[in-house]
Amino acid sequence: MPQAVKKNAEDRMDKAIGALKRDLTSLRAGRATPSLLDRIQVEYYGAMTPVNQLANLTTPDSRTLLIQPWDKSSMSSIEKAIMKSDLGLTPSNDGIVIRIVIPALTEERRTDLVKMTKKFGEEAKVAIRNIRRDANDEIKKLEKAGISEDESRKHQEDIQKFTDKFVAEVEKVLAAKEKEIMEV
Repeated sequence: MPQAVKKNAEDRMDKAIGALKRDLTSLRAGRATPSLLDRIQVEYYGAMTPVNQLANLTTPDSRTLLIQPWDKSSMSSIEKAIMKSDLGLTPSNDGIVIRIVIPALTEERRTDLVKMTKKFGEEAKVAIRNIRRDANDEIKKLEKAGISEDESRKHQEDIQKFTDKFVAEVEKVLAAKEKEIMEV
């Protein structure tokens, strides 16, 4: 039973790392990529819908994003959602497609992106620590149900090792993204 608790905690921590990586792909590092718009939600017929479910997203070159809505009536909603986002992008609409030209990053914008990266990293660390707390609580319940105190302590130490490993992974992912952002 304690093995299942540890396995579940490890799987959940791995998913937290995956969520961090997915969040970091939406931060712009000077190149156009459709994943920049992953966090953009558009109000479409009263429901918040991801932009990639309303349009075809392409990158004709390294500095341009092209959004081709399937329903032309959603163009203004997509434009408004992009302008309201924290990405700092300005879309231009020609009636058929929406173009977003990705400007070169300034030093100030790079430092802002690094701060956002660190914020995402801190959220991932908090999620990992919450998973550790939940797993330790489960182990303590099992201790009351019949496993020995020594065995409980051993399992909690194993959970702490997982936690340390995944926190180090978060640091590694953040360092790589920071290096990518600060690259000129």
